[in-house]
Amino acid sequence: MKNIIRTLLAAALCSGFLFSSCTRKHAADLIVYNGNIYTVNEQFGKAEAFAVKDGKIVAVGTTADIRNKYQASEELDAEGESVYPGFIDAHSHFYRYGLSLQSADLVGTTSFREVVQQVVAHRQRFSEADWVTGQGWDQNDWAVKEFPTKDTLDLLFPDTPLILTRIDGHAALANQKAMDLAGIKPGDKLVGGLIEVKNGRLTGILIDNAVTLVTNKIPAPDKEEQRQALLQAQKNCFAVGLTSLADAGLDKETVDLIDAMHQQEELQIRIYAMLNPSKENQDHYFKNGIYKTDKLNVRSFKIYSDGALGSRGASLLHPYHDRPGHYGFLLSSEQEFRDMAALLYRHGFQMNTHAIGDSANRLLLDIYGSLLGGKNDKRWRIEHAQVVSPADLAKFGSFSIVPSVQPTHATSDMYWAGERLGPERLQHAYSYKELLQQNGYLALGSDFPVEDINPVFGFHAAVARQDAKQFPAGGFQMNNALTREEALRGMTLWAAKANFEEKEKGSIEPGKFADFVITDRDLMTVEPAQMRDLKVTVTYVNGKRVYQAQE
Repeated sequence: MKNIIRTLLAAALCSGFLFSSCTRKHAADLIVYNGNIYTVNEQFGKAEAFAVKDGKIVAVGTTADIRNKYQASEELDAEGESVYPGFIDAHSHFYRYGLSLQSADLVGTTSFREVVQQVVAHRQRFSEADWVTGQGWDQNDWAVKEFPTKDTLDLLFPDTPLILTRIDGHAALANQKAMDLAGIKPGDKLVGGLIEVKNGRLTGILIDNAVTLVTNKIPAPDKEEQRQALLQAQKNCFAVGLTSLADAGLDKETVDLIDAMHQQEELQIRIYAMLNPSKENQDHYFKNGIYKTDKLNVRSFKIYSDGALGSRGASLLHPYHDRPGHYGFLLSSEQEFRDMAALLYRHGFQMNTHAIGDSANRLLLDIYGSLLGGKNDKRWRIEHAQVVSPADLAKFGSFSIVPSVQPTHATSDMYWAGERLGPERLQHAYSYKELLQQNGYLALGSDFPVEDINPVFGFHAAVARQDAKQFPAGGFQMNNALTREEALRGMTLWAAKANFEEKEKGSIEPGKFADFVITDRDLMTVEPAQMRDLKVTVTYVNGKRVYQAQE
């Protein structure tokens, strides 16, 4: 597609008698016309054109109406292609993603041998680094679906600390050098984590809280490395149509850097920051309250209640189907969760809790309910809500709790989730339609870099419940598939609503930020098998073009 952008000498044209009618037009900075525009307003209405002034949409209508009423210094001919509000990722790890671009990429590896090959190649490129890091391996994608051990890595990297994080971020493989630096020994115990030992020897596998014993020893990136990570992450986000996102788990130092880069206009992407519950974060934000600019919203804390299903750290009501007697575990005590909830409630912050297993979901829903009491507008969130007992589903609606889910988790986990849960419990996992029905909306995200950054992949997973190869035929548990309208709302307006931002973004309506994307095919009509091939051609933030696809 060729989007035609015209710069108009409006003032010069209007100076002559023949163009005196121009003076009756309203001034705008940008007019988008000839578009197939999905406004995602309350009626899910469509339009052909809109006008932008000072970074906000001022009018929406037909091409004739908008061009007759407005004159602008720039016009964008959409040439009939589809236009949407800027896509919003309701749950990601934006900063961590940026940093991960400097680590070995292990996503999609099909064996531990391939993991080792990737790590060795990465080390050759970054031979001066003090640590070797990588992320994205998943033993469920291998022929031998078992956790690897550190033996080969000890031989290859005897003097260099190394840690390779699993795809979900809740397990890792570390070599002996890294564990020596962390002081880890066989038999060590900790709350909310596991240090794997076999035959009295460390295997190198660390789960949940045990992972941080090693990662805390990795030197922090300097300011320039942090800045470059954020800029590269932003560039990649704009290329897939993301104009806004939630970053789940940040410290004040990173939030301050993001804010400074926003003020300097280096960073344009809008960020809803979920804070880590560190003492520094609590002391500062409880004292100073919610922090909000046009591009940064700091009003929530990210809490982890349990681990992940793939590493058997998710907390279940009944034992794992493939590991009798093992229930997973909580990452903190029940009383600690209750105390944190009371603190956040008292200080007016949202509580956004990672909950995967049905036991963790039940506990947090009950803790939320004890404080929220009934219907409310606090918009406390459960992040992931992957396995929810039918007995607990109604609590989302009873206490106005927002389900924040990631559709590609369903299509990534479907190959092995039944092994973990068993056939009966699997029926109550990834139940997005049932969760939607509780409050009439839900927020959609990706959890990148755990999953791919592209929001269109999440749209496809939500609607077709299939992977990139259109497996399984007919879709995975299609009773919980979303309609296309619901999926688009989930990654635009409903994601904004989960952040208290629905009045400023998430739809193409007057008064909202002029954040929008144009795609080469219509997401609402393209065949499911072709959805993932859809490309973003143009991305705008605040009425300014931030991405243009190469022709």
